[in-house]
Amino acid sequence: MRIVIFLASESDKEYGDKIEEVLKEFGVPSETIIASAHKVPEKVYAKIEELNASKEPTVIITCVGMSNGIGGVLAGSAVHPVIVCPIFKDQSDYLVNIHSSLQMPSDVPAMTVLNPKNAALAAVRILAETDEELRKKMVERIERVKAKYK
Repeated sequence: MRIVIFLASESDKEYGDKIEEVLKEFGVPSETIIASAHKVPEKVYAKIEELNASKEPTVIITCVGMSNGIGGVLAGSAVHPVIVCPIFKDQSDYLVNIHSSLQMPSDVPAMTVLNPKNAALAAVRILAETDEELRKKMVERIERVKAKYK
């Protein structure tokens, strides 16, 4: 079981770190790959082939800005679920990035989650569907959050 995080560049590391922090809480291993679908598509495709050949339960999270090419490339070719977590600096950047993340072509099933922490939690919940220990940890976390509101 693992989460694979794709970042477009080193400058996106802050988002990846937020995701990894949540994954550590659950003991879910992660791997971070820095690759641009536009600049090094061969690296992205090689990783897709590697991931597709693996029988290990995997969820992919992408954290990129601008045109978000990697989210679509991964969702169109990887057999694993893809969660897109677009990066944006301000409101106009948000509008560009959210639309490029939400408007995927048919047969490109990328899920979009704006908050890196929530992207990590969504990935963990997907993996928890088939892992009883992880499901138990998720239930406990939900109960801790709810307890704050009693």
